[in-house]
Amino acid sequence: MQTKTPNNFFKNLVSLIKGKVFVINVLPVLTGYFLSSHINHVPLAEHIASFFITLIGSSFVIAGALMLNNWYEADLDKLMERTKSRPSANGEFSRKFVLTLGVTTSIIGFLLLLFTNAEVFLFSFIGWFFYVIFYTFWSKQKYSWNTIIGAVSGCVTPLIGWSVVSSSFQLIPMMVALIVFIWQMPHTYAIAIRRLDDYKRAGFAMLPVVSGIKKTKIHILFYLICLIPLPFFMKSLGWFFIGFITLLNIGWIGLSLSGFSAQNEEHWANRMFKYSVIHMMLFLTSIVVLSI
Repeated sequence: MQTKTPNNFFKNLVSLIKGKVFVINVLPVLTGYFLSSHINHVPLAEHIASFFITLIGSSFVIAGALMLNNWYEADLDKLMERTKSRPSANGEFSRKFVLTLGVTTSIIGFLLLLFTNAEVFLFSFIGWFFYVIFYTFWSKQKYSWNTIIGAVSGCVTPLIGWSVVSSSFQLIPMMVALIVFIWQMPHTYAIAIRRLDDYKRAGFAMLPVVSGIKKTKIHILFYLICLIPLPFFMKSLGWFFIGFITLLNIGWIGLSLSGFSAQNEEHWANRMFKYSVIHMMLFLTSIVVLSI
């Protein structure tokens, strides 16, 4: 029997919150705060205490949602190469422990967010509720448009950070949220194509499983085209930002178009997935840099 060490526990915990997924959901919170301070001409230090509470609280909420996703899908995760090594699937953590940890972590996060403001709490709750209830519990195994529901939970993250300083019901934060929402569609579809056999085996109703790869590629192209005009609504960040993001979008569209003649679907999907991650990291980083 393998001895459970603190290092093993930490490694399993990182796997349980889907490490990279957790990070890419927390980073927009930070980005939203920097951007809000910049646009509203408010010094970063003015709301620093509230921001750290928001960052910690929202991180707990995000982690809790990801844990509950793993708890609910543990049996199906066992059938997938990509997820079978997660502690919720391989038995390293009992399902009861994962459920308890997910609920407790979520509650701690929401309690911390009570010390912020109504909008921060609202957007955090929307993200958690859509991901756990609408996406994980209800739609992921039943409907091919589950990705749209999942994207709602992801797109509110920059609004959480923005709301620390000012109301998010403004053009700029809504454009950032819309870009994050649309970005998730081709990103998730690329994952679904590269892991098509896994999703088929587990019975998840992802678009390429239900409607085929060709139709999924058309959807990917449609969403990427929708990204093109959005940076132009963010003129306050300057034309360099608009031009840079537009070039990234055009490059992504070009890669998407190459998929219609691709001989190796998995290889193409891998390239699309990697490009999507680079795209989002550069998008968020450029906002932070221009906001300092």
